Amino acid sequence: MKNILDILTERGFVENTTHENDLRDYLRGGAKSCYIGFDPTASSLHIGSLVPIMSLAHMQRNGHRPIALVGGGTGLVGDPSGKTEMRKILTPEQVEENALALKKQLSLFIDFADDRALLINNADWLKKLEYIPFLRDIGRHFSVNRMIKAESYKVRLESEEGLNFIEFNYMLLQSYDFLHLFNTRDCRLQMGGSDQWGNIVNGVELIRKVRRKTAFGITFPLITTSSGTKMGKTAKGAVWLDENRTSPYDYFQYWINCDDKDVERFLALYTFLPIEEIRNISALSDKDLNCAKAILAFETTQIVHGRSKAVNAYEAASSMFGSKVIPVDILPSSTVPRETSDTSDVAVPHSFMDLDKLKAGIPAFKLFQMAGLTTSSGAARRLIQQGGAYINNQRISMVDYRVTEDDVLNTEILLRSGKKRFHKIMIKK
Repeated sequence: MKNILDILTERGFVENTTHENDLRDYLRGGAKSCYIGFDPTASSLHIGSLVPIMSLAHMQRNGHRPIALVGGGTGLVGDPSGKTEMRKILTPEQVEENALALKKQLSLFIDFADDRALLINNADWLKKLEYIPFLRDIGRHFSVNRMIKAESYKVRLESEEGLNFIEFNYMLLQSYDFLHLFNTRDCRLQMGGSDQWGNIVNGVELIRKVRRKTAFGITFPLITTSSGTKMGKTAKGAVWLDENRTSPYDYFQYWINCDDKDVERFLALYTFLPIEEIRNISALSDKDLNCAKAILAFETTQIVHGRSKAVNAYEAASSMFGSKVIPVDILPSSTVPRETSDTSDVAVPHSFMDLDKLKAGIPAFKLFQMAGLTTSSGAARRLIQQGGAYINNQRISMVDYRVTEDDVLNTEILLRSGKKRFHKIMIKK
């Protein structure tokens, strides 16, 4: 059986580790606990959180026990890492509400039954800390000189706003989390994004100084697309795991529209398909590579939204862009539908309109804005002027074009922005 550290490395999860050889030996010796912290600054996680989530899922699938630590306590302080200005301070009520929502989403990836994984909120112990004892017992182990050299603090110290004292304490609190989980859950491995390296190393050092034991850290690389943009960032904003923020169809479309150069890497990071099958993607091109993209989109959507909604999104995309038969030798472990079927466009974004509203006609630019295909009337006008607006797959060129009942085909009007963004208006008589 492969060492989980080798599995994470070959799939592209690992950027840095502490004590690499000792860590590999440690992970070889039976089931171990590991943890990652999740900041409850919103009521949903997004694609940018998938690398740490998937790493915990891989740990569990390989016999270890993941701990998802929801930062209900540290969320009241705010992590300065990766930020040039102070994060908005949330109320305890907001943090608690967001923490409950994150627990539900993490359950999509990790099995928490029978303590096979743990969901813990650090508010349970951080809120009980007494300030003077904390400074004497924990703060004395931290060098201010070393702390201000940490990348997360350096950026803020050099910014116009500077570093707030409340944020300066964040590193101590995260390190204390690691010590607390070491003491109470025998957890000796913390993982996180590359911006957490300083915080993780300080936690490792705190355990060494207080408990005279070796703890470990793993950090993940910042994942960007081949064009250099941050994962999950689109013109419409972040791609969320919550279907009320990003529909399963739009989620599917994000993945199927990825660059050809990213397909193999994304399959390794964001699906559970065997790495041996994924390596064969490098030899594919044209239609076969598009089939691999469809599998990537299907598998990622299935993990987050379930098989039924993934199939709906897959078939909806087929109804818009044409159906395809995916050869059985391309990623054969995938459960993607491989035969053509009577596709349904039920998952395509849509809205309803009474036929009477079309009798007087509605300016096309207003309809595109109402459908959410543009953010404003001005943007809709520009879309039409630039030739990117389509009604029933026919380009419209007149900004003052009025949509009437004559544009209704089979009780619907199909709007398209550019090549890949659709919205159906279903007409009610």
